[in-house]
Amino acid sequence: MKSGKKNREKSTHAFAEASRILPGGVNSPVRAFAGVDTEPIFIASASGSKICDIDGNEYIDYVSSWGPMILGHAHPKVVRAVTEAAGRGTSFGAPTMAETALAQKVVSALGSIEKVRMLNSGTEAVMTAIRLARAFTERDYIIKMVGCYHGHGDSLLVAAGSGLAEISRPSSKGVPQPLAELTIAIPYNDADAAKAAFAKYKGRVAAVLVEPVGANMGVVPPVDGYLQSLRRLCDENGAMLIFDEVITGFRVALGGAQELYGINADLTCLGKVVGGGLPAAMVAGQAKIMDMLAPLGPVYQAGTLSGNPLATAAANATLEILAGDDCYAKLDTSGETLQAGLEDAASSAGIALTINRVGSIMSCFFTDKPVKNFADVQRTDVKTFKKFFAGMLQGGVYLAPSAYEAMFVSLAHSKEDIEKTVKVAHNVFSDIR
Repeated sequence: MKSGKKNREKSTHAFAEASRILPGGVNSPVRAFAGVDTEPIFIASASGSKICDIDGNEYIDYVSSWGPMILGHAHPKVVRAVTEAAGRGTSFGAPTMAETALAQKVVSALGSIEKVRMLNSGTEAVMTAIRLARAFTERDYIIKMVGCYHGHGDSLLVAAGSGLAEISRPSSKGVPQPLAELTIAIPYNDADAAKAAFAKYKGRVAAVLVEPVGANMGVVPPVDGYLQSLRRLCDENGAMLIFDEVITGFRVALGGAQELYGINADLTCLGKVVGGGLPAAMVAGQAKIMDMLAPLGPVYQAGTLSGNPLATAAANATLEILAGDDCYAKLDTSGETLQAGLEDAASSAGIALTINRVGSIMSCFFTDKPVKNFADVQRTDVKTFKKFFAGMLQGGVYLAPSAYEAMFVSLAHSKEDIEKTVKVAHNVFSDIR
């Protein structure tokens, strides 16, 4: 790993070139590094726990492609599976045995699931789940939690109304107000707010949509009893419980958050890890719900590249490894060690730091208070995070370029990687102080 000040001249030039032909220079907004007041690095390659930019700088990677690379980058078994699949053809638009094999792995891992429909992105999975829930219940309203991101579907790009359980308003231009009004946005980790929303929209709520572990406002775990309360409220009101496990699925446990917390959802949205690092996602649930999808039922959904042979090859190889012994114990131990080291580094420098962690995902919030919802997240010290991010990047540690995102530990992260990360953090915190 290079020492001293890192030269990122080639990345700077690449970003200027990309900005001329791509909106903002990127194909997903957070990649622009606007949240950390700098320009992005452009990646040339990755292997194991490391990524390398086009200037030749190497970094210990805790972005992990925003979660999917749970095995680390370019795992030999995954690379071999994808290469062999590519040799047989990259897309057929027709059924393959690999799709069935992958579906069987998912059904075996999550007890709430009987059937799956493969898709291409988490956004698509959530959109389909909502459509299914509305069709099954013959209702229109969806309850979602402020700070939980579920993709860029029109009904989900909303901000909370002015009062508890009030109708939402669009949070993006191009979203019609009537669509936003069908989504009720309430605070995360607040069972009373969910109860109030059900009371106000009695008999009209199709589903509660929630990340069982908040992971798109930084990592915010559910408080004791919260998920159980949502399950009970849905049962009492004839609504469906949709878990967005795009991040947590196969990440926090083989059976996702549902295994970890002992809660069964009616519909589950999967992505990221379930694609083994390639574009793939799923909506899954009980057969009586899933059979409403075309061609069996009246709910239409289709996708030319759904179940793509390269993605299913990567996914099958990844899930086979994760089903092996001790994978999640190792991930949890690595996460715990990293958390303890970062907390010690901050404490030694007298810097207020709260780390929320669930298994191998965590977030560093610069505050001395608990972080339990999006309002708490917004009160954290983002200026200090920006300094932390810049110092860690300069020291060869790549973190998510936003104070509202997660760190992901992979099976490829070694004891030495974590020790190096903590050492860099000690230096950065000393400089910040």
